[in-house]
Amino acid sequence: MDKALGFNDIIKKSVLKLSDFSRMSLAEIMIGLIISFLVALFIFYIYKKTFRGVVYSHSYNVSLILMSVITFLIIATISSNITLSLGMVGALSIVRFRTAIKDPMDIVFMFWAISVGISSGAGLYIISIIGSLFIGMILIIMNKLRFQQISFLLIIHHNKSANKLVEEELKNLNYKLKSRTESKNKVELTIEIKLKDNNTSFMEGISSIDGVDNAVLVNYNGDYAA
Repeated sequence: MDKALGFNDIIKKSVLKLSDFSRMSLAEIMIGLIISFLVALFIFYIYKKTFRGVVYSHSYNVSLILMSVITFLIIATISSNITLSLGMVGALSIVRFRTAIKDPMDIVFMFWAISVGISSGAGLYIISIIGSLFIGMILIIMNKLRFQQISFLLIIHHNKSANKLVEEELKNLNYKLKSRTESKNKVELTIEIKLKDNNTSFMEGISSIDGVDNAVLVNYNGDYAA
């Protein structure tokens, strides 16, 4: 009768034999690094192409590339050794992101970059490439549909005596009043307007009104809180 295996024997046979786990060759590592880097460059291009926020962050976009490559290294490491995978899970559990993400789309791009690193690290290069092309196509299409009319914030400072003239000028625009601030003889208007193109000739008409101190036009991403 075979001797029953103890707990220590099971651990030794199932976990401690490191040679039983597959290891990536140098060629596989280089191919994975190159593919994750190239797909990450595609993410970099899509983010820059579809960005419609107020201030574009080049450093954040570069971090997406590094995130894909670093995730590939992590997945390639833990997939070759179960002991390392358990230790890596414990180490990564203490990681916290301290930077506030203002645009929800930035979180989407972060997950996209991480998923590319995961799929490349697992050797599923086809999923990484085809999936990224499909996601990029969706983002470009949705971006064109959303921004057929570009939103801007128009901020006007004028005297109260120019109220009627400013209102007459605004009637020619597709606008929505966001806020109106009055102090003594001064008025500040914050208005959302939508333009089908970048034609801003109306700014000359508003600025030329007697009593208007200045008029400022700012690109608007839809996150303004009145």
